Amino acid sequence: MTVSQLPTWHPAHLIATWFGVGRLPLAPGTWGSVVTLPIGWYVASWLGPTWLFTAALIVFGVGWWAADVYAHQNGVEDPGEVVVDEVAGQLVALAVVPIDLTYYAAAFALFRVADIWKPWPISFVEHRLRGGLGIMVDDILAGGYAAIALLAVTKALA
Repeated sequence: MTVSQLPTWHPAHLIATWFGVGRLPLAPGTWGSVVTLPIGWYVASWLGPTWLFTAALIVFGVGWWAADVYAHQNGVEDPGEVVVDEVAGQLVALAVVPIDLTYYAAAFALFRVADIWKPWPISFVEHRLRGGLGIMVDDILAGGYAAIALLAVTKALA
């Protein structure tokens, strides 16, 4: 884990680490995805599942800035404690499923697999894009892969 050069109260630090979640020991990306599940449930329950795409876009935009500032200030290309990218990607995966524990568990698992495995073009993009954009885009793509798989499964079960 990087010792941050930004104060913990700095907005870029708070957003990039998703309010400190990324600083938890062991598997910060997984923690970032886990804390997104109740957020997604709340947004989908309150505003509807399609609003999860809007939430993902907002988190993506703000996360791009925060991840860029955080990585630049700390001199690390993709700091492990930056988990705002997992939040955005997990929201994309959740946006296509009903509000149901089983579907949310499947969305979590499929997103984590895609995020860790990084099938093409995620691996290609990860090596080409730099800064905050590079940090954010690979997780959005992983969320997209998970969403496609989830849509296929829900279609097959219907």
